[in-house]
Amino acid sequence: MAERERVDSVPLISLITINYNQAVVTCELLESTRRLNYPRFEIIVVDNASVEDPTERIAKGNYPNVKVVVSPENLGFSGGNNLGMQYAQGDYFFFLNNDTEVTPDLLDQLLKPFQANPRVGIVCPKIRFYFHPTIIQYAGYHPLNPYTGRTWSIGLGETDQGQYDQGGPTDFAHGAAMMASRRAVEEGGAMDESFFLYYEELDWSMQIQRAGFQIYYQPSALIYHKESISVGKASPMKVYYHTRNRLLFMRRNVGGFPLYVFILYYFCFALTKAVLLYAVKGQIAYLRSLTKAVVWHFKNKIRRPAKAVFPSVVTAS
Repeated sequence: MAERERVDSVPLISLITINYNQAVVTCELLESTRRLNYPRFEIIVVDNASVEDPTERIAKGNYPNVKVVVSPENLGFSGGNNLGMQYAQGDYFFFLNNDTEVTPDLLDQLLKPFQANPRVGIVCPKIRFYFHPTIIQYAGYHPLNPYTGRTWSIGLGETDQGQYDQGGPTDFAHGAAMMASRRAVEEGGAMDESFFLYYEELDWSMQIQRAGFQIYYQPSALIYHKESISVGKASPMKVYYHTRNRLLFMRRNVGGFPLYVFILYYFCFALTKAVLLYAVKGQIAYLRSLTKAVVWHFKNKIRRPAKAVFPSVVTAS
């Protein structure tokens, strides 16, 4: 009876993860959720039109409280997560990359900032690399430079010696693991699906902050990410979305003089450097991707959110 009362008294958390032709990896994540101490959660697996429907494989694993949602088309990261939210019943949505593995008290620790401050909208754990378990991938984000469009993860590549064990507001969430309150999503809106892949969590972080919520880094919560410690292998698709979406992110979220400076910087330096590099290496497919990404911006209008001006970190009490 006491255990039943404990379960009923805590918020329901909806874990949402996306599968795309990686059913084995997704099942490894689901297997790791067995070690969670938190008593009340559900899991939504969104399949982004994989070649093989993972429903049967996941069912055979007999994982607790799992619902599989099969999309007839690949909706990308933002679209897949938005679809998952439509099926989620939780008070909180915990978006997880399928190539992560959880730690026992992860959910309990992620809830604490929400309970301490109602203006916290998204909480991210400390992220370490799975195959290098003492090395940090994320301990918050540095502020965006509105003139160059650059930001990067705090602690990236450093050995974790407790140097980032002080939690607090940060500028951006990390898409590999981020928990959002239902209230923040209702007031701030869902992820913008025009990004499809890359930069969507940075854009969403800006969106949530404009709605008056904080992004919070919680170091007592820990998760492991199987992403390579080195820069991921390039591909024409990756070049296309990184190029297109960096411009898209800046056009949506930075205005006025800083945006003009960024455009000048990007076309005169960053883009020119990339063109020269790919040309010297004879990477014609990458050059085509760059061209396609830039041309996209001349053909498509940008839907700018309200107050699309670069905000500082929200510090509402």
